[in-house]
Amino acid sequence: MKSACFERVEYGVDALIELLSTLTIDEQLGVMLEFEDASPDKFAQLLVDAPQWTETNC
Repeated sequence: MKSACFERVEYGVDALIELLSTLTIDEQLGVMLEFEDASPDKFAQLLVDAPQWTETNC
């Protein structure tokens, strides 16, 4: 059984991936760079929890 907190994180990651899917590759990279600059710890955790978020189709 998933905890409510985990479900919220999972929903947030899914929502972010859906949002990024509407952007061009350049826009996606810009968002990732801004996020990394704004919150390096959270960005590092995102890389661990959702590595597919940083994969590109280049």
